[in-house]
Amino acid sequence: MATILDGKALAKTMQSQLAEKVAKFTEQGHRPPGLAVLMVGDNPASATYVRNKERACAKIGIATLGQHFPADIFQEVLMDTISDLNNNDRVDGILVQLPLPGSLDSVTLLNHIDPDKDADGLHPINLGRLLRGEIGLRSCTPSGVMRLLGEYDIDLTGKRVVVVGRSILVGKPLALMCLEANATVTIAHSRTTNLSELTRSADVLVAAIGRPEMITADMVKPGAVVIDVGINRVEDEKGVRLVGDVATQDVAAVADAITPVPGGIGPMTVTMLLENTVLSYQRRLGLI
Repeated sequence: MATILDGKALAKTMQSQLAEKVAKFTEQGHRPPGLAVLMVGDNPASATYVRNKERACAKIGIATLGQHFPADIFQEVLMDTISDLNNNDRVDGILVQLPLPGSLDSVTLLNHIDPDKDADGLHPINLGRLLRGEIGLRSCTPSGVMRLLGEYDIDLTGKRVVVVGRSILVGKPLALMCLEANATVTIAHSRTTNLSELTRSADVLVAAIGRPEMITADMVKPGAVVIDVGINRVEDEKGVRLVGDVATQDVAAVADAITPVPGGIGPMTVTMLLENTVLSYQRRLGLI
């Protein structure tokens, strides 16, 4: 059976290290780092995500300056709020919880965030910095994938990486990060012809397409490393449960290493959000 790449354990270790770092700075008389999470409406999943992020912040000493707005909020009010946070010296990271109600222009709102406070690492300037190999805040989920691979000494140099999924959240930035790590990268998606043939060529296969258990054992090269970024809520005869984009049990019999769902990339995503906030804080206060 495949080695389980335990993102939950690594996230716990990293968060303890971040807590020690923050404690050292505050003991020196510095203010704590600050993260502002903006949520609009009453989406239950979003509310859960925000609570989890705020709890994680509290554990490591990050001050949360979150604001919750009704679903009928005007775009201009949110733009003004982001402007205020951009100019607030106590705020090091800003996050707009997605999805937003259809009446709001999420792209304009996200682009209005100061790139140096872009805790999610999704601002066009930060994505451009990634493309150019420059210093900048990195997208959280792809960064979490790379950190987990590094923890298990999985070297991508010369490896064939296939990323199934082309979103700006995961697929595209992750492909750039893998290229930076000297891998040969192919991006596939739902319209890719002969997808199974392509995935079977991968030394490292990343599933980030948002389809429950789409990647099956016959699509995986024996001995491959399989990274499952998907989190899908399904309801069947087994009840309501979370599954990834990979049929984990069957694929684990073929792969050399695999991430679980839950407990794989999800905890790493939250941890990289915290790390981005602390990194922004250190830069803003001249601590690095």
